Amino acid sequence: MTLTATLPSGTRSQPTSGTAPDLAALKGKQQAAWSSGNYAIIGTTLQIVAEELCEALDLRAGCKVLDVAAGNGVSSLAAARRWCEVTSTDYVPSLLERGRIRAEAEGFSIAFEEADAEKLPYGNDAFDAVLSSFGVMFTPDQDRAAAELLRVCRPGGVIGLANWTPDGFIGQVFKVLARYLPPPASVRSPMLWGTRERLTELFGAAASSLTATPRYFNFRYRSPEHFIEVFKTYYGPTLKAFAALDAQGQSGLARDLLALIGRLNKASDGTMVVPSEYFEVVVKKR
Repeated sequence: MTLTATLPSGTRSQPTSGTAPDLAALKGKQQAAWSSGNYAIIGTTLQIVAEELCEALDLRAGCKVLDVAAGNGVSSLAAARRWCEVTSTDYVPSLLERGRIRAEAEGFSIAFEEADAEKLPYGNDAFDAVLSSFGVMFTPDQDRAAAELLRVCRPGGVIGLANWTPDGFIGQVFKVLARYLPPPASVRSPMLWGTRERLTELFGAAASSLTATPRYFNFRYRSPEHFIEVFKTYYGPTLKAFAALDAQGQSGLARDLLALIGRLNKASDGTMVVPSEYFEVVVKKR
């Protein structure tokens, strides 16, 4: 199996500083960010991505499925709709509760359990399929998280991921945020999970096959201003960025986000329709 790719400009595959990052401190900050606002408002709109991911994995009834960094359970519900036995995990209890409410409303039995993606509380080879939609890519210790996904997936099982790409819309949103609040130089970008090179580094040695198919999710909002209002109110990273800036910085950030949307918006009626590239990843474990 061979996968080759060139990293997009501005995306680093290795930390640029010789100083080891404090991953525990970073994880604490990230957990606080994802616990702020209400990611469930955003996550619910992404349901179609999880449905398509489960189709790509060809999940069968009775399959034991683990959803990692599940948020409010988009992939958990998609798997449950295919009559799989699903365990949904996240390190934000409030999001697990939102997933539980959704599952109960739709009549599905899903086990919701608090868990750290970098230290999953399950035995080796415990699941037939392991999923994550725009979740595990944000873990501080990427190598450890990938190793955990592989560890709990049985030989011959599958790992399915939906990861934003560096040059897609969300990747560019994070680049805008970084201009105002630069991330630690020693920490890898989460958008590397949306590159074939990094995916091969993380999973290639343990995979009998690995595919990363470019897909697009359309962000549909009432207007570009509506998108910014929703994201700065409910999406943890954007909420924290706006909160950390003074009035001038907030105005500049909003202006730059509006300019980005303006370049990519496919709508001409005042609404917002912006396609965002992501990789639909399917890893078959040896």
